[in-house]
Amino acid sequence: MGWNSVSPCDLDREFAPQIAQLLTTPPLHSAKAFPSFRPSFEYYDELIESKKHDGIRVTSSSKHGKGVCANKDFDEDDLILKDQMLVGAQHSLNKLDCIVCSYCFRFIGSVEFQIGRRLYLHSIGTDNDGAFERHCHGSDVGSSTSCSGATNVNANAVPQEVIMSLMAGDMQLPFTDQFALPSVAACPGGCEGELYCSQSCADSDWDSYHSLLCTGSRTEPSRRSALQKFVEHANGTNDIFLVAAKAITYTMLRWWECVALPEDVDSSEEDSFRQQIRDVAFTSLQLLKDAIFDPECSPLFSLDVYGHIIGMFELNNLDLVVASPVEDYFIYIDDLPDSEKEEAEKVTGPFLDALGEDYSVPCEGTAFFPLQSCMNHSCCPNAKAFKRDEDKDGHAVIVALEPIGKDDEITISYIDEDLPYEERQAQLADYGFTSYYTGNFES
Repeated sequence: MGWNSVSPCDLDREFAPQIAQLLTTPPLHSAKAFPSFRPSFEYYDELIESKKHDGIRVTSSSKHGKGVCANKDFDEDDLILKDQMLVGAQHSLNKLDCIVCSYCFRFIGSVEFQIGRRLYLHSIGTDNDGAFERHCHGSDVGSSTSCSGATNVNANAVPQEVIMSLMAGDMQLPFTDQFALPSVAACPGGCEGELYCSQSCADSDWDSYHSLLCTGSRTEPSRRSALQKFVEHANGTNDIFLVAAKAITYTMLRWWECVALPEDVDSSEEDSFRQQIRDVAFTSLQLLKDAIFDPECSPLFSLDVYGHIIGMFELNNLDLVVASPVEDYFIYIDDLPDSEKEEAEKVTGPFLDALGEDYSVPCEGTAFFPLQSCMNHSCCPNAKAFKRDEDKDGHAVIVALEPIGKDDEITISYIDEDLPYEERQAQLADYGFTSYYTGNFES
């Protein structure tokens, strides 16, 4: 990814060489000369080993930086990688249409709960002028989100008491036992914004980052207020800031949990010691923030450069999509033998009509995947991100588009390769690429 030298910002133009040098991937010989560059590749090696992804390896070159190569031969349609996200978040507006585990992003509750909750939230928007926007957390100006299905839901077509019965589990639709979903587990910190498919996911999310981002009762009031303002700002502008916040808190938690317990601290006082480390970290972060965003400080630490860093993070993320079991359910009903279908549709028909054409809205969000993000772009890729029927969580699934030989680089397209040439050029410009014609389009 190259530095885009065309910028409307005077500071960008004046300090372009320095900024480009800061962001340039170090060549291979640098990694050999300076051991500090090695741990990143040790991280990938350990990650690949722990997840048993022995069919790939992360490599580096002076031309393209990091890349992913095959450790074995792959046939067309073979599964190359199922990459667990490092951080991810459901789009705030998408939460109107489906509820998923905040850690693994599987659908939770029941088909009835999913349908009832969606109709309930949309009925609030229909009955109360302006309430819909409030549930959407404000304007979506500059956001990557959209309120999917919002204009097609006719929630008032179903009586409110029926909707409440669906949500409470008092009403069961026919054949939903064929589409069992995990039960709902609450946030350990008591916030209502995050729900989980299991206690294991709840604990993992808490340990990974949510303990610093929770707005529940366990969070100190002043910090809870600040977090609520941050979430409101992110939802009203661009919710990728929520993903970035998870990445930052993940790093902070890993740091202070790895700090060795001093010899003069008794093991029974470890919790108190860890809390002191947290307090020091927060103070340090506040001082750093004050220094970075001081308008009198060096231009290299301006808000503009911070924006470029966020931009680089955004270019390395992947859309998070998990198919809805509600879609599978209504397809199942439609495929029943005529006699069973007629009886089932007497019950399900009103709900399908109320949901409208967008009854199948999936979970949508943004995520950062550590191994997928290492894959380089090609306009003629040999692999693609593709969810199979059995993939029910938020993992990134990469499958082969064609036979891939051992030691070949595995490439994906960062954009829709079927778009017209001009549109592809425009989209690839965001990544610092230029397309040219050589019989095939390449980047």
